[in-house]
Amino acid sequence: MAEKPAATAAPHSPPAASTAQEGQAKVKAGVVKMDDIARMAGVSKSTVSRALSGSPLVNEETRVRIQALVESHSYRVDTRAQGLRKGQTRTIAVVIPLLHEHDQPISDPFFLELLGHIADAVADHGYDLLLSKIGPGRASGMTDLVDTGRVDGLIAIGQSTAHLGLEQLAARNLPLVVWGAQLADQHYVTVGSDNRAGAERAVSHLIAQGRRRIVFLGQRSVPEMRLRHDGYVAALEAAGITPDPALDVPTRFASAAALTAMRSLLCGGASFDAVFACSDVIAISAIRALQDQGLTVPEDVAVVGYDDIQMAAFYNPALTTVRQDTATGGRLLVDLLFAQIAGRSARSVMLPTELVVRASSGTVSGTTPPAPR
Repeated sequence: MAEKPAATAAPHSPPAASTAQEGQAKVKAGVVKMDDIARMAGVSKSTVSRALSGSPLVNEETRVRIQALVESHSYRVDTRAQGLRKGQTRTIAVVIPLLHEHDQPISDPFFLELLGHIADAVADHGYDLLLSKIGPGRASGMTDLVDTGRVDGLIAIGQSTAHLGLEQLAARNLPLVVWGAQLADQHYVTVGSDNRAGAERAVSHLIAQGRRRIVFLGQRSVPEMRLRHDGYVAALEAAGITPDPALDVPTRFASAAALTAMRSLLCGGASFDAVFACSDVIAISAIRALQDQGLTVPEDVAVVGYDDIQMAAFYNPALTTVRQDTATGGRLLVDLLFAQIAGRSARSVMLPTELVVRASSGTVSGTTPPAPR
């Protein structure tokens, strides 16, 4: 009887791969997802989520392992998806209410400087920024941004004539912070400069240079400008000077409008030896109008602006101006908004101003003042 062939040994089988190794083997080229990180780490997806959010429920060893996998595979958390799950857009709107359709464009140097600081602070929170210009009579556009679910909160740069619309937003407890003046009846949070004190200091400086006939160039219907006018009047009265209504010249913020207003004043034959302008853009337009008429600044007419935009130091003559702290202001606008988004209370902040004296305001006090025009 033939012998049965000897049984051959089965081929050696390697030990089963670990869960983590299996997970890594399944990751294909492309975008790594949280599911992939969970498989590679041998944990649940919820554990990965907790580890990445810093939850104390995940032990240190597991957290370190997950973080190493995240870094080695260049995994990025989908913050947009997280926001949608939490009912958030992770977007902040910056709106600019306008008094006039052609008033102060978004390209205005002061807007751009403040907007840059806001954008930096918003990015630090991991949020995006949406920029919107709201025309006159369209304050409802601010409400629409929130009601349509496009943003989590609003920052308004300036109140313009939108005070009532801002009050309506505040009454609904929507996250809102405004760069502007503090008004007696407001219920929304503001961050802004001490407009009255800044203007009073500027006009007092002109008076100290021997100037007596000082023009106010600005739009008093805007809350911030109204406070600057109050400071202008206070400085005159403190020096025993009666304000002259003929030197109270309204103008919009647009440079062309300011140029026209100043030219009209010059053509009207008014006597003046100084100009306090409510913004640097207005001040630069005033200097242009004066120079077009053959007048020199500051010899014939001294000029002081407001804002201290970057151009002010390089203009000829270099512009004396009231500096607003836009860096601190931009950060505070964002910090106070995120406090509201988190359900915490926030209070308005008024920032101090600084008078930056340059060539356009004339010589130091004690020299012979020019004769009034």
